[in-house]
Amino acid sequence: MAYLFYSISFFSLILATILYITRTHWTPYAPPIPYLTAPGPIPSFIYPYLPSRVRYTPLSTGGSFHDDMEAGFSSAAFDLSGNVEAGDSRRGLDERGKREVQRIMKGRGVGFDEARRLWMEERFGRENIGKDGRPRDPKAVMFS
Repeated sequence: MAYLFYSISFFSLILATILYITRTHWTPYAPPIPYLTAPGPIPSFIYPYLPSRVRYTPLSTGGSFHDDMEAGFSSAAFDLSGNVEAGDSRRGLDERGKREVQRIMKGRGVGFDEARRLWMEERFGRENIGKDGRPRDPKAVMFS
């Protein structure tokens, strides 16, 4: 039984290799495979069966620098008033970063600048960067 399985596997591998090598000769005659070779929209009834990483999720359009200033995400060291006065049309600060900074501000009872510093230190720690901003990787080479 194992002999039959290995024989079929071996011949399938040989056939796949031959088809791959000669693909320029036979692909013009092969029919298009829907949604793989022919572009087009994906029908709505297929969406529930797709994994979430394939589905399109639009970015949030809410938020602006003015909203960020009103929420307390501005200070003398991190001034957003220049962006507001200049009429900056960008979306504002990063939503995930704002949530983390706000969590630190509420949880530890610190101001915006201190919460931002603590958040950056946590992020540096996760990414193996020292508090001084230099990588902690022993193989890193830096030129000054």
